[in-house]
Amino acid sequence: MAVAELGAAGDPADRRDGLAERLRDDLLLAEDLVDQHRGVPFAIVEHDHDAARRLAAEAARKIAEAIHRDRAAAERDQPAIVGDDPAGGAFAMAYLPPDGYPVWKALLRDGVIEPATAARVGDVLGRLHAATADRPDLAARFPTDAIFHAIRLEPYLVATGRAHPDLAGRFDALVATTAAHRRVLVHGDFSPKNLLIGPAGPVVLDAECAWFGDPAFDVAFVLNHLLLKGAWRARWRGRYADAYTALVSAYFAHVVWEPVPALAARVAALLPGLMLARVDGKSPAEYLDTEALRDEVRRFARPLLHEPLAHPDALAARWRADTRR
Repeated sequence: MAVAELGAAGDPADRRDGLAERLRDDLLLAEDLVDQHRGVPFAIVEHDHDAARRLAAEAARKIAEAIHRDRAAAERDQPAIVGDDPAGGAFAMAYLPPDGYPVWKALLRDGVIEPATAARVGDVLGRLHAATADRPDLAARFPTDAIFHAIRLEPYLVATGRAHPDLAGRFDALVATTAAHRRVLVHGDFSPKNLLIGPAGPVVLDAECAWFGDPAFDVAFVLNHLLLKGAWRARWRGRYADAYTALVSAYFAHVVWEPVPALAARVAALLPGLMLARVDGKSPAEYLDTEALRDEVRRFARPLLHEPLAHPDALAARWRADTRR
């Protein structure tokens, strides 16, 4: 496990919760990883098999380089790497004190839901994708298609398709579309638990899922958290939706590598699949802890898999208006 994951990510309780969540997810995925990657050395419970650790260190550097040209500016968005062991696949990153760098997940949980913060998150992600778009050198450095399929596409989409056989074809199509679009350096786990909100803006952590692929995955992955929290904290549903739309607006301001409608449509199509995945896939959201909450997500997401919307803003508007319980 990268040193920075424990040293930087918020207060002790939040770090402990985050670690527990990662270990739980890893244990759920371990059997599939063993089946799909026999002969590749890894220690799943420690969350640091050799290939992933090396790619994480490489991704941390490339993400920082992509966002900013100078070192001082880069460290505002990505903790400085203070030491690494390439042979061992380990690295250490700068410690960021939790009182100055709270975890975004904890803020959202506690009702600190600020559209300005969400916009800055969207801006960071948009700059990352714009700076790495259509880069053959990065595509060659991140040949992680098999790993990304095993730890993202299979547990989130393929497995959920098995849980909903009537939608299996739609989930297979989402997997195929996502895998086919190789355009930018994708973080792969761009979620509130991996974002610290610092004085100069968001700081991005945990790039071990990095993949040169479809930017729609990162965008849908983070937006999904804002939607699902609106089911969990229903009284703040509108505020989460405001944050969602602010993030979307800031992100799409950077999209120049492909037509905005094409990327927006892929995000909007992927989102209901990821919503359903956090209920019936291999990594269920821990806070959707009643069948009523899970049914609410199913009822909303299933029709949108049959008939996808054209833009993530349209999905948010429907979610905001959907107040049935």
